[in-house]
Parts: sequence; C-alpha cells; structure tokens
Amino acid sequence: MAKILVTGGAGFIGSALVRRLIQHSNHTVINLDKLTYAGNPASLAEVTASPRYHFEAGDICDRTLVEDLLKRHQPDAVMHLAAETHVDRSIDEAETFIQSNVIGTFTLLEAARHYQRQLEGVKKSGFRFLHVSTDEVYGSLGPQGLFHEDTPYAPRSPYSASKAASDHLVRAWHHTYGLATLITNCSNNYGPYQFPEKLIPVTILKALAGERIPVYGRGENVRDWLFVDDHVRGLLAVLERGRPGETYNIGGHNERTNLEVVTRICEFLDELEPRDQDHRRLITFVQDRPGHDLRYAIDAGKIRRELDWEPHESFDTGLRKTILWYLENQEWCRQVLEGHYRLERLGIGG
Repeated sequence: MAKILVTGGAGFIGSALVRRLIQHSNHTVINLDKLTYAGNPASLAEVTASPRYHFEAGDICDRTLVEDLLKRHQPDAVMHLAAETHVDRSIDEAETFIQSNVIGTFTLLEAARHYQRQLEGVKKSGFRFLHVSTDEVYGSLGPQGLFHEDTPYAPRSPYSASKAASDHLVRAWHHTYGLATLITNCSNNYGPYQFPEKLIPVTILKALAGERIPVYGRGENVRDWLFVDDHVRGLLAVLERGRPGETYNIGGHNERTNLEVVTRICEFLDELEPRDQDHRRLITFVQDRPGHDLRYAIDAGKIRRELDWEPHESFDTGLRKTILWYLENQEWCRQVLEGHYRLERLGIGG
C-alpha cells in the first residue's frame, strides 16, 4: 500500500487515474484540485465514499498549501496531472497556462524536493515524482516518422510551450537536486468524463443536438488517439517500475485524421442513435486554428520493452465505449454545460 498525492485529480485524466487507484488497488489517494472549469467532482462520485480517498481543494501554485499537504499526508509519490490543456484556450489565455503549467510545476518541484530531503531510509529512496506531459512538446511531424523520447523539443502553441517548459524544469530538478522524477509524454486522450471542449466530446454532443459539427481546415490534421484507461495503466506502470530520470512516451498506435475521427463518430451514432438524416451531413469545415500542427504520432516502444505496457483498446473499441458513455450520461453533460462554456469556438486568434 502507498499514499499518492495526485494533482488535478478531478480533471479528465486525473479522475480516471483516481478511480483506478481506489477501485483496483489498496493505495490511498490525496487529490489536490483547484476545480477550475474542467475539474468536476461528479467525475469522482464512484470513489468519494472510500476511506482511502481524500480531497483537498487548492492551487498547485500555493507553496504553503502544497508543503502542508506533504507534511500532513506523507505521500510516497506525487503524480502531477494538474494543468491547463486546451490548445485553443491557450491562444486566448496564454498567461493562465504559464501560471498553472510552469509556475505550478516549479512550486510542486520545490515542495517535493524539500519534502524528499527530510525523508529517511526506504521512504526516501522510494519516493517518486511523476510529471504527466504531452506529445505536443515535440512540435509537428511530416507525413512520416514518429516521436521518440529523444526527439528535440519544438513547441508551437502557448500550451505546448508551457508544457515543454515544465518538462525541462522536471529534468533539471532531477539532475541538479537528485529529485526522483519521471516524465511521461502521451498522445491525444479520449474516453468518458472528458470536458466537452476537445474534438471527440464536442463532435458527439453537437451531433446529438443536431447542430453543425465543426472541423478545422480540411480535417487533414493527424493525431494518435489513446483511450484514457490505457493511459492510466501506463502511468501506473511508469510510477511503479520506471527508472528515475527517464522519460516514457505513451501512445495508442491509432493515427487518424480529424475528419476520419469525426466521420467514424457519425457512423457509430447512425447505428446507436439513428436520426432521419445521416449524421455526416452535419460536418462543417471551419477556419483552421492558428499554428495548427499537421501531425503527431508516438513511438511507444520504450514503455512496451521496459515496462510491458501496451494499449488494450483499438480506436473503434475505445470510441464505441466513449460514445455509449456519453449517450448514457446526458445529465453529466448537461451539468457541465451549465457553466460559462457552451461548445463555442475558442482560439481563433487576434
């Protein structure tokens, strides 16, 4: 059994991680979350009654709070997922991304460094700080090739630049101070409980409402899609068996153009939620995002070889599960969309 401090545990990936830790292990979880627009306590309804789950409301930029949590709970690991993540939103609100992703990570690293230093014996040698990042730090790929762990960084959006900066800080704190850090860079996640500003949930909800489904440019941009539960399994494999100081790329081996993704969702909805007309008739091409990277694709060979991890879900099996979840959880969607976000277009620039 271990105690794990999870930052951002009420978000999309964070809540999937917390649910798995509580439901499939004996670990204790301390969830630190600021509960911004993308943090939803309802995503954790299945585990909140567990005596092994503890919620702490707060900001990772609050050094005093973070140090107090480490002192009180004495965790064996920090799994750092708290971040602003939406590229479109970063174009409109870059400062928020610098604060959360760069300053917040720095604050956590400093608190963890001082915390680890006062530990002793096995508790000290076993402490880990896992930083969860993105493949977007590597920039844009051409039609061929894959991102590897040693691919040079070339971020091209405020979001990816902020995550690249945080990755560099994590590596520096390992090499300079000896903090036992691990970094993961993942491809595009999808699955249940995802806040509806990303491509897949936006497409599902627009289609169900009979509204136009926006596709940027000509829909030619390619992403590698990773089902969120597969990602969570990868994170735990890295935490438990990864080598401190190392980076592990986690990808789904599921490259699709955005248009292919949207079209496949429409095909599933024609089967699962048929309407008078083909859902594909709702697809509408709109102005592309500024600086929209053409293609991301991850080589996940290192985590497969060293940690025996592979995704369980194909794109079709994961997508079907995701669509069924949204169909069965319309109340969750309604509550989320009662806030200030109404599926409107963000990040046009200017």
